[in-house]
Amino acid sequence: MEAMQLTQVRSAKPVLRPFKEVEDAVVISPSMNVLSLKERKQFIEANTNEVTLQHLTNDCVIPVFCKDNEITISHSNFIETVFSAASKVFPNERIDAPEIRVSHIVKGRTPDAIHKPVNELLEEDKTLYYERMAFVMEIPTIYEDIRGNQLTLSVGGVRAYNQENLYSKKTYEKFKVFIGFKNRVCCNLCISTDGFKEEVKAVSCSELLQKVIQLFQLYNVAKHLHLMNTFKEYNMTEHQFAQLIGKTRLYQYLPPKEQKQLPSFEFNDGHLNIIARNYYKDEAFCRDKDNSINLWNVYNLFTTANKNSYIDSFLDRALNATDFLVGISQAIGGSREYKWFIE
Repeated sequence: MEAMQLTQVRSAKPVLRPFKEVEDAVVISPSMNVLSLKERKQFIEANTNEVTLQHLTNDCVIPVFCKDNEITISHSNFIETVFSAASKVFPNERIDAPEIRVSHIVKGRTPDAIHKPVNELLEEDKTLYYERMAFVMEIPTIYEDIRGNQLTLSVGGVRAYNQENLYSKKTYEKFKVFIGFKNRVCCNLCISTDGFKEEVKAVSCSELLQKVIQLFQLYNVAKHLHLMNTFKEYNMTEHQFAQLIGKTRLYQYLPPKEQKQLPSFEFNDGHLNIIARNYYKDEAFCRDKDNSINLWNVYNLFTTANKNSYIDSFLDRALNATDFLVGISQAIGGSREYKWFIE
């Protein structure tokens, strides 16, 4: 990464700790109380459970490609590869332990337990792996403040075995990788276009490492922060916000021809219910006393709602939230492309 990009972001004294030594670490900031793993807010919530890297490494089997029995890149290897890439691109910064969320458990049995009744199965008779996994690692020594919210640089990714054809021979495997910022107030992820790769294809950890390094090097920290800082310069009236919620509900029911003429919008009714509720109730990002709302707060209402997405669509919606709110800011400024959503 170019040094001139990093100098525009606040940086604490750099500390790099070996990955294994921080496996159970909890993020600590001078302005925060120390939280246990169970008490801290999660970056994604719906239909997921938190696990440790040790659990993924020691307790989970690794799926293979059925036709040639070639092994896939495991979840733990994926996490360690992204950590290695971050360490190479940010050699003088501290990298915190990964927060890992999983879903869609796939259970199995060892061969000697095939004929056992379910109620007689022992733990050593069972096998498992998780179809979907998402993780985030903070780099807390690179941070910025927007409207009193501390944002820390973060890296991570998503792996979803349901998007692989495991019934074939070994081929390229697909991963989603990002670099962006995590809002310490709510643990929401803020992702920009140049910080997200929807499909990284690799057949080995070494190939994956090089592609992740390339993504991290091309990411422009200062540009992303400037983009998010512009949100605080715009306000929506109560009427405009109500129009936004109403029009986004209509969007999914538009005839296909009309929908294609509008920008992409990937949030559903469940997300919109959360956004509407938090307009009134969110302690950090709700409406102002005159019922107007700052666009930075609207953006965080969207990224908060996104925490209720499934793992395999989580990062795509995070990017869509950024692109959509950039469009809304332009519409408030007079641009026609997103005007339909607020007029």
